[in-house]
Amino acid sequence: MSIQGVLGAGEGTRTASGDAFSNLSSEEFTKIILTELQNQDPLSPNDTGALLQQLSSIRSIQSDLELQSRLTSMVAQNELAGASSLIGRRVSGLTDSNQRVEDEVESVSRTDAGAVLNLKGGKKMRMAYLDEILATVPETK
Repeated sequence: MSIQGVLGAGEGTRTASGDAFSNLSSEEFTKIILTELQNQDPLSPNDTGALLQQLSSIRSIQSDLELQSRLTSMVAQNELAGASSLIGRRVSGLTDSNQRVEDEVESVSRTDAGAVLNLKGGKKMRMAYLDEILATVPETK
């Protein structure tokens, strides 16, 4: 059922799925509950408490998913910031093929696997596989 049918045509056309519940204002939520109560069969009333519990659970799950998504994004940004501070530094660690590598960080990339250090010699190393940060490479003039 479209929420528009409950709220009225001028108040939006969100459907009751995905994050539609998280976008409900308290006023919209109250209107849904009141409409549910007005339209129920008086001889066979619905369990409003169960409805409220279900809606509350849906909102809680949606909130948890949004929080998880934001935390994941923050961790990725933090990892990329930490990796970028290594540009120009000599590092040691393992490549994806489990090869030991030691080289200067030339640049940093963001991938689905997290931050990746692009080394001067052409090899790449995930930030997660970094095991040592060596002395800063001296600048050449």
